[in-house]
Amino acid sequence: MDTMTLWHLTGWEFAALAFAAFLVGFSKTAVSGANTVSLAIFAAVLPARASTGILLPVLIAGDILAVLTYRRHAHWPTLWRLFPAVGAGVVVGTVFLLWANDAVVRTSIGAILLLMAGVTIWRRRRTDADGRPAGEGDGITSRAGRLKARSYGVLGGFTTMVANAGGPVMSMYLLSAGFRKLGFLGTSAFFFLIVNVSKLPFSAGLGLIDESSLLLDAALVGFVVPGAFIGKWAVNRINQRLFERLVIAATVIGGLELLLP
Repeated sequence: MDTMTLWHLTGWEFAALAFAAFLVGFSKTAVSGANTVSLAIFAAVLPARASTGILLPVLIAGDILAVLTYRRHAHWPTLWRLFPAVGAGVVVGTVFLLWANDAVVRTSIGAILLLMAGVTIWRRRRTDADGRPAGEGDGITSRAGRLKARSYGVLGGFTTMVANAGGPVMSMYLLSAGFRKLGFLGTSAFFFLIVNVSKLPFSAGLGLIDESSLLLDAALVGFVVPGAFIGKWAVNRINQRLFERLVIAATVIGGLELLLP
């Protein structure tokens, strides 16, 4: 880890990182996927590879707050179906990080996010045309549902390992499975807490987390808490359709941020 990069931040750079940490808290309790903006800010202020290791503990802090807030709304059958595929995706992402440079990482993740957003929009328009609203977790036990869970699981594990960008991928999966607002937030809260904690040894092994990065994390975690509280307040004032549109919009913005130079 380049400690010169970490400790020679300007006031504006630290303010940008603090705002990104605030957005992490907000996204975990309100609009999942909004933390892709945080990912882009971290990658802009810090070296792209190093930024993934610094952001991870900040995300875990947000995950803990989200679990405490929405723990009663998790849909565990969906979680158990996803975890094996996610584990495979994390391993593939770790191997990818051994050789990929920053430009390859950014382009790959950005393209995946935009593809997932496009597929989700297409599926939702088709569902609306059929006039059959999806129920929470519908179809996860069917053959097509299992295949979709595996596909999204591998992509989610890969993107979360490579760039902490698994949120939008899993958001697209949960929306396509018909999850309502609270079920969506409760399921994603437990999912990312478990997955992000499991990533810690991989990130440390790659040299992305060390003592100096954890000290910067300690300074940033305090900004996650107000973001989470404001998110909890806001989510009760957002209707389901607006919630879904915000999730998709955040995914598209995050994808474009990664693709644009």
